[in-house]
Amino acid sequence: MFFDIALIAYVIDRIFGEFKFIRHPVVLMGDFITAFQKRFYTPTIKRGVWLVFWLLACVLTLVYPITLIHNPWILGVIASTGIAGKMLYDSVHNVLSHPESIRYLVSRDTENLSESDINKAAIETYAENLSDGVIAPLFYLLLFGLVGLFVYKAVNTLDSMVGYRNDRYEKFGKVSARLDDILNYIPSRITAVIIVVLFGRLGKLKQTWRYGALHESPNAGYPIAAMAVSLNLSLGGPTSYFGTLKAKPYFAEGRKEITAEDVHAALSLRQRLDMFLITLLTLGVLL
Repeated sequence: MFFDIALIAYVIDRIFGEFKFIRHPVVLMGDFITAFQKRFYTPTIKRGVWLVFWLLACVLTLVYPITLIHNPWILGVIASTGIAGKMLYDSVHNVLSHPESIRYLVSRDTENLSESDINKAAIETYAENLSDGVIAPLFYLLLFGLVGLFVYKAVNTLDSMVGYRNDRYEKFGKVSARLDDILNYIPSRITAVIIVVLFGRLGKLKQTWRYGALHESPNAGYPIAAMAVSLNLSLGGPTSYFGTLKAKPYFAEGRKEITAEDVHAALSLRQRLDMFLITLLTLGVLL
């Protein structure tokens, strides 16, 4: 277990966030995916498999030699680029003062969202991306070190760029989407448990599981449902994507009018999460 590297990485991300003076590894992965599509795209599963293979091969080729350094401080600094806790918090918090910025955080149509809809989207984004941006990267970093972290980030980036169910990506992005579902299965549920525990709502865990299973994604619903039951809100519901209203289920049976105070309440999880994770990782280092 790589507790020392994970602790250093988490603290560095918490303090500094993204390093503006370097091209972020996820951006580099995105550049590779874009370049591959321009040169080799065909709407087939086989070509999508080749995209996954070559991206992961490049990641392993670049990352594995770095792990031979055996310096936890250097590895911790590099690993911090795979954790997005500060960026996630700052981006969601920014929505409170700049509601129009929600369009950069979600894939739903944002032109005609009400204030309540914007606040709901912000909370859902924060909950779901706590798994993708914080808990899952730490999970794979702890288990497999730097290689595990960046393989996860590669798969997650693939899913975010080609893992869509439309004419272009239905086949080409299928393997990317399925891999992402597999890798996020455990972290998403760990995230849901952490949310209800840190909000003191452990008694609502069964309710979280029931609502989380309603989401079309096998993973995304659990952190969102956990946030909904913890804050006594009803998240989800019919949502417009690309001009078409999609009948998404509601998560929990709380208040449907979402206010800015609810966003603040959701973001208040950060302090408790910091204390919990830093304590857990420190104990791991000591023991």
